[in-house]
Amino acid sequence: MRERLRDLGISVPEIYLPREGIDYRKWAVIACDQYSSEREYWEDVAREVNDAPSTLRLIFPECFLEDSDIDQRILAVHRTMHEYLEQGLITSRGEAFVLVERTTCLQEKPRLGLIVAIDLEQYQYSEDLKTLIRPTEATIKERLPPRMRIRRGAPLELPHIMLLVDDPKKTLIEPLYERRYYLEKAYDFDLMQNSGHIRGWFVREDREFDRIAQALENLSDPCTFRARYSHDNGADDVLLFAVGDGNHSLATAKAIWEEIKNAYRDKPDAQRILSEHPARYALVELVNLHDEGLPFHPIHRVLFNIDASDFLRMLSAVGAEIQYRSDARQAFAEVDSEQDSHIFAFVTENKSGTIRFDKPKTLLAVSTIQEYIDEYRKVHPGFGIDFIHGGTSIETIGRKNGNMGIYLPPIKKESLFSIVIHEGLMPRKTFSLGEASEKRFYIESRIISPQQ
Repeated sequence: MRERLRDLGISVPEIYLPREGIDYRKWAVIACDQYSSEREYWEDVAREVNDAPSTLRLIFPECFLEDSDIDQRILAVHRTMHEYLEQGLITSRGEAFVLVERTTCLQEKPRLGLIVAIDLEQYQYSEDLKTLIRPTEATIKERLPPRMRIRRGAPLELPHIMLLVDDPKKTLIEPLYERRYYLEKAYDFDLMQNSGHIRGWFVREDREFDRIAQALENLSDPCTFRARYSHDNGADDVLLFAVGDGNHSLATAKAIWEEIKNAYRDKPDAQRILSEHPARYALVELVNLHDEGLPFHPIHRVLFNIDASDFLRMLSAVGAEIQYRSDARQAFAEVDSEQDSHIFAFVTENKSGTIRFDKPKTLLAVSTIQEYIDEYRKVHPGFGIDFIHGGTSIETIGRKNGNMGIYLPPIKKESLFSIVIHEGLMPRKTFSLGEASEKRFYIESRIISPQQ
């Protein structure tokens, strides 16, 4: 049975959780790549956590990546991981998958997920390789080194990676959820910062593993795959899992794994050691693309230290229609309702409006605007860019002096796999699985360095 799962790129991980008596509300914090331009959020989290054991001390919020004390922060993360393990603050709960139910005030239905370990040998982030597990968007390799420094030497990994499964008949996770009352409860608590509630159950029985393996075998059947996506490149081109969140985190895990492989390449018994090495796997949450509790949102852009008027003039010169609106929310609504052209809303310190391309050169709207941002940046290298979730955040940050917020239209989530299969990787930061507050929280962990 476990061999069937391994053939599908999956392993049953040994799950680590905080010991009994630890406050899970303070333990769990949101994914490190959220609120990257809002330090005040992370300052609020630090105040709430105070001195309690927390994953806040086991991660590196990305809003601090440009600070001068990055080396000290990384050392502190590694030291705290070792201390938590030595003090028994994190303990093994044995080998298991974890079924997850996440509810928020933003969605009527809960989002369901399944925590598993995936085989990094079945994943590549290069655009030209057709592996079983693939990114959905381009990886910015320049973003990997600081993340590799964090993972390199860390005894633990904590997942905020979400992999999507295109399962419209709901054969994988949903039947397991229907049987949740027969499973052992792992946790059940309210998340901090008004981020909803989360429950988890251990999945340990062989019969459940068999059901999971069968569902994944059906989804990855080459004949079914070719018929479903009108794709005829062969059996070796099946896409089973697409990265929905945590693209750079998974790419980081892969890069570190390649380092480890190179280090062992010429050593005796290397093949056996590498086959058993825990860093070969990465902990992720599988989510059904068709889950009713899984929203699909565009990721907006904020440009810093930019002459917004000059940028708009450049867009106008290449064919964009610029229209001003007194209310940014009106502009956002126009973008959300448009079907035919590529339209975006913009917000500056004292202006707002829309940017419309009636004859775009690309299939996706995000490709259109990102191309012009990149072109403008080549001749104006002084401005920065960040990627923001939610209309409120884009308006708040875009209104600051010297900033410009660009609000993007939504994409249909049902088309995601077809786009990746037929068109290749999408531009970086194309979509988001929900608002920032709906992202994964760190709860579970897994050992990634061999135990002495």
